[in-house]
Amino acid sequence: MHDHHHHHPISRKDFLSKSTLGLGALSLASLIHPLSAFGSALNAPVGPHFAPKAKRIIFLNMIGAPSQLDLFDYKPILTKMHGVELPESVMGDRLTATAEAQATKPIVRPLYAFKQRGKSGMWMSDLMPYMAQITDELCMINSVYTESVQHEPAQMFTHTGSEIPGRPTMGAWISYGLGSENENLPSYIALMTKGNEGGSSRLLSSGFLPAEHQGVQLRSGKNPVLFLNNPPGVTEGMRRGQLDHLQQLQDQSYSTWEDASIKAKMSQYEMAFRMQTSVPEVMNIEGEPEHIYELYGEDSKKPGTFASNCLLARRLVERGVRFVQLYHGGWDHHSNLPKQIPKNCKDVDQGSAALIMDLKQRGLLEDTLVIWGGEFGRTSFSQGQLTRDNFGRDHHPDAYTMLLAGAGVKKGLTYGATDAFGYHIIENKVHVHDLNATIMHLMGLDHERLTYKYQGRRFRLTDVHGNLVKGILS
Repeated sequence: MHDHHHHHPISRKDFLSKSTLGLGALSLASLIHPLSAFGSALNAPVGPHFAPKAKRIIFLNMIGAPSQLDLFDYKPILTKMHGVELPESVMGDRLTATAEAQATKPIVRPLYAFKQRGKSGMWMSDLMPYMAQITDELCMINSVYTESVQHEPAQMFTHTGSEIPGRPTMGAWISYGLGSENENLPSYIALMTKGNEGGSSRLLSSGFLPAEHQGVQLRSGKNPVLFLNNPPGVTEGMRRGQLDHLQQLQDQSYSTWEDASIKAKMSQYEMAFRMQTSVPEVMNIEGEPEHIYELYGEDSKKPGTFASNCLLARRLVERGVRFVQLYHGGWDHHSNLPKQIPKNCKDVDQGSAALIMDLKQRGLLEDTLVIWGGEFGRTSFSQGQLTRDNFGRDHHPDAYTMLLAGAGVKKGLTYGATDAFGYHIIENKVHVHDLNATIMHLMGLDHERLTYKYQGRRFRLTDVHGNLVKGILS
């Protein structure tokens, strides 16, 4: 029993006792999390830290920043004072260079009428007729604020907690923390609106986390994932044999170098092989019943539309995908807002509402969190010249709206408030770090404990900030 490793002798009794306990623990682990119980430490999930309210997230990203003053945050004074100069006492000192250069800043009324909706009396514009029908399912936060006044830094901050590229996105953190519920699909998937994508590939980054946690974009058309299919002349059996041989070589390399990236790379190869079957199945929506198409609207039959992507998002979470992001661009209305925002709302309104109701009727909404919103808000004054039929709104990071629905959040709640001009928050401020901490909490993850050591320090999604927004939790 003694050798050059100086192993201590072990009796037969001790061996059987310890191995029995080990097998028992392994059996228990396989029941709790069957996909990770027999995996390597590299692939094992970190959490959850406590019982989650949500098992999965669908984040509907409105890239470009929709105008909360035209959609959600009702301010009657904007109609009364339309065309009047915004008082200097209202404005802060955080303006874009364009706004600073403007000689005048006339107040702009909301385009369409607002009404109180549902039993909750939540205010919502006529621009969103389908979402207006389900306000009793929504939690509307009118008091979100962020750091940057420019698009890409604000988008990075929303999804990574940093304005500087290179950090893991929220989807990557959740994949790292919770692992996957389906070994045949990535735990983090993104869908872009065809012709109106808006989202940058940097918003899918795993940053310094293992590459297996990076978001995978599924495209519409014959090839949802580029380079996924086998080349002409290569059969499934040939590909399987190639991967088996590659696994042997990678195992030899890992035994020598113990480099975690070797395991991660092989994991990605195996996932790609399994996705050759799983992705075509999930992307094929032809078997959906007609009443589902009617719920999501006629656009849901057209691959790549926002409505079709909402339907795909439901199919993905049904199959255990942890984090699904939908991107819809074109919300940056510096001018021509009266013509552009109705078109954008028509693109996303029915699909967004249908997704929430479809999840509810299937019993999925009770453990799925749906998030709707952009990277910041818009100003209450016009950008550029205000005419009878044309105007725009500039960037406004100090107050905007995000919508939540589903697992763990109060229904029919309007949380937080802004001043009479919708310019500054006067009640229940919610920083992006606070919102992200709360989202992680709903997934059973403590945002202060889910960390990753990189370059000598421990990083997390919320940096060194973030407090739970307890007022929205059910």
